[in-house]
Formats: sequence, structure tokens, C-alpha cells
Amino acid sequence: MKPMTSDFTATLRLAVVGHTNTGKTSLLRTLTRDPYFGRVQDSPGTTRHVEGARLLLAGAQAVELYDTPGMEDGMGLLDYLDQLSPPAQRREGPDRILAFLDSPESTRRFEQEARVLRRLLDCDAGLYVIDVRDPVLGKHRDELAVLGLCGRPLLPVLNFTHSPCQRAEEWRAALARLGLHAAVEFDSVAPPLDGESRLYDKLALMLDSRADLLQALKEDVLQQQAIRRDDALRMVAELLVDVAALRLASKPGQADVEQASEKLRKLVREREDTCVRELLRRYNFRSEDFPQHALPLQGERWGMDLFHPQALKDMGVHVGKGMAAGAMAGVTVDLFTAGLSLGAAALVGAMAGGLWQGANRLGKRVMGRVQGYREITVDDAVLRLLALRQLALVDALQRRGHAAQSPIVIDAGASPRHGYAGGNETEGHAPAGATQHVQSSAHAASDPSESLARRALRSDKLPAELAEARSQPHWSNLSPDHEEDSTRREDVVRSLARWLSSIDMEPAG
Repeated sequence: MKPMTSDFTATLRLAVVGHTNTGKTSLLRTLTRDPYFGRVQDSPGTTRHVEGARLLLAGAQAVELYDTPGMEDGMGLLDYLDQLSPPAQRREGPDRILAFLDSPESTRRFEQEARVLRRLLDCDAGLYVIDVRDPVLGKHRDELAVLGLCGRPLLPVLNFTHSPCQRAEEWRAALARLGLHAAVEFDSVAPPLDGESRLYDKLALMLDSRADLLQALKEDVLQQQAIRRDDALRMVAELLVDVAALRLASKPGQADVEQASEKLRKLVREREDTCVRELLRRYNFRSEDFPQHALPLQGERWGMDLFHPQALKDMGVHVGKGMAAGAMAGVTVDLFTAGLSLGAAALVGAMAGGLWQGANRLGKRVMGRVQGYREITVDDAVLRLLALRQLALVDALQRRGHAAQSPIVIDAGASPRHGYAGGNETEGHAPAGATQHVQSSAHAASDPSESLARRALRSDKLPAELAEARSQPHWSNLSPDHEEDSTRREDVVRSLARWLSSIDMEPAG
């Protein structure tokens, strides 16, 4: 990140303005990554006063953002301004606004508009938020005319652009006719990955004297985005190593094997749930943003039990014949030979010579095999499902704005990613049933844009890192024999995280 310089000492002040209920608070929630900022709900005039938020750069305050009330009567205010300043006595724009703020109507009929204009005059620039689902009306043109009198640069922000009923091109044409040729698309519910970068680039064009600050802020946003993704993929890698290495011993009887299998499935479900909660926390989302992950896992799609054969099929994971074996679904039994090829004969000889007390953990496994015990492990197909589900969730969290109110659903068949299915999402609020969908299914497996690594994850052999973890039961945090200090395990986790990072970057070919 660019070091702080003297050019950055003055805080950049931005007023977020616009008509009532266009998503101003929603925009601020997403820019600050704070789902609790202000009040967001589907009713006009939710914000009745000015609220502020700050963006930091290298530990210092860089930007102040002010959420303002929605403007409701731009047409009436424009007429009132003409009364205060007839054409023959017309003053410059900011002086006309100041005259209005000194008038009685600024505390009565136009009190809300006065708050907005007072804040904009006190800032370096304004972000004019537009709900592009609305038609372009005269009231919007009048608002822009009034805001323009403040003499501050104004950047239109086109919100809710992912909605199926959006009118972004109509708005761009209308803004151009008003002389506002610079605008940025920034959907506060489902912002593009480079959305903030585009916003700061456009602001830098309008505020040349603050270009260095905005460039540094853009670089910091990209850096933090990359750090969050790296952290998330490491969490997924930790989960996969824990599950791949997990082995439970069982007596040879069918009832004992089934009991051990159910214990293994419970441990894995809980470990997945822990990973989900960690991912939500890392991206600063709430548990209610992804309510379907909570145990017990029931229902369909993500909610379907991790070990249910249909959950694997829905995700497009190849299912072997053994996966449909009722209570044994998702587990593999009697894999004592895995990882025992080296030194096994010597260990058996040591045990035969009465030296069992000196045998290591590998020897104990061999002794268990001699005594007829079974080892229960997670099937490869379930490991692939775990990876695909977590990667789908990471993708959803990266693309989700902190204004979104509808829950994330990792959907096995739906293609939309955003919270507009089932109703309009206004100020980040959606009716019941509106959900953010992420496609992650057998349909996606045939998607030509899908990466080679993701395709391989559905059906090919597991990555070498997980194959190695299979032979190292002490690597699993779920095992009572877990060893905290394992340098090789740490190397494998890092390597696996790097492999996972390539999944969404490789071309399908």
C-alpha cells in the first residue's frame, strides 16, 4: 500500500445524497463493510438525519462519508429558490442556496432538503445515488438542478443495476442531457468485485487535487480484498485437511461400524459449520445472512445433509456405487492399508517380539488391524462436495454487499446470484423469499466458463495435498491423536490454499 504523504493529511469529505429510498444507506453499508450502519428498510424516508462514517488508510482517517435524508420535493424547492432570487437579481448558485438556508422555509416545509444542502456545501463532493429501477421523472431533474447550485462535483451512482427491471441506459442518457457524463454503476446489494475501484477512479477524475489519496484508497481496497480471499481459502484448506486426515477406529461388528460412521459424520458436519461461521465473520457478515448452514442440516441443496447421496449429485459430484449404501453413505470402511506401506513389516515384527510399548502411532494402527478393527474415513466424493460448497460460499461472500438483507442460498439449480429473485430490494431490503442465489450444481459442471480445476474437483483424483493428508491421521484437529506442531501439515495447508486460489482463475480451455 502506498505510504501516507502530506497530500493525504486533509480528510476527503463526501455527502451521499439523492431522492428518498434510493439506497443511500445501503451504499454506505457496503462501502464501509458495516451491515449495522444506519437503518435500512423498505419504506420511504427511513433516514431522517445526517449520519457519518469514516474510511481509514494506513491507520489514519482518509474519507468521511455522510448519509443524508432523502430529498422529497425538489420541484417545490426549485420554485421557492426562484422566488427568493428572481432572474433580475439572480446570484451565483451557492449564494442562492445560502439564501435559502437563511430563510424560514429551511426549517419548515423544506427542512429535510435543507439538511442535505447544508451537508453538501460542507463537503468536497457528493455521491448522487439513483435507484435505476425507477423511471426518470421531472422530480429527479429538479433535484439535480438544486444540488448543482451548491457548486460541488456530483458523481451519479447507479444503484440496483442487477435488478431485472433496471433502466441504467435510460438513466445514463438522461444524466448526459443534464451535463453529467461521468457516472458509476455500483449495486449496493451485489457490487462488482471492482466496483469500489471504479468509484474511486471516477471521483479522482472529478477531484484532481485528491487523486493521490483516491488512488491509495483504491490500492488499499484491492489489497484488503485479496487478503480476505487468501484468509478464506486457508480456512477452507484447513477444513479439508482436517476432514481428509480424520480416521475413526471401529470394532468389526456391523452395529459398531455404523455407530463409528455416524460419529464421523457428526464430527465433519460440525467442522463444516465452524468453517462457515469463520467465513461469515471474516467477511463481516451476520449468521442470519446464511441461516441455512445451521445444524442440523436438513431440507434441500446446501441444507441437505452433507452425506446424502442426492446432495452430491446436486453439486455435480460423481457418486460411486458404494455411496448409495444407506447408513454407510459418505464413508469408506477398512482402509488400514492406507499409508502403511513403509515400515509396516518391521512394526509387526516388533510387536511379535514383545516390543509393543516402543511402537509408534503407526504400530498401534497395525495392531488394530491384527485385532480385526476397522478404520472409518470420509469418502473422496464428500471431500469434493465440501470443497465445492465452501468455494461457492466464498464466491457469494465476495460478491455480496453489506446492504443485502435477503439470505444467501447456495442453489443447486438457479443461475441468478443476487437478491432480486422474488421481489424488489429497496434500500437493501427484500420481501420474504427474496434470496441471493449462487449457482453451484450439476448444471454448472457443464458450464464452458468453469475452470479446469473446478471440473477436476468434481470427478478426478483428489489434489496431492489431500491424498497425503489421508495417510496422516494425526493432522486432523478432529482426532484425539492430533499433533499441534506439524510443520509438514502447515506446508500442505498452504499448498492446498494456493491450489484452491487457482480454481476461479484458470480458463476452461
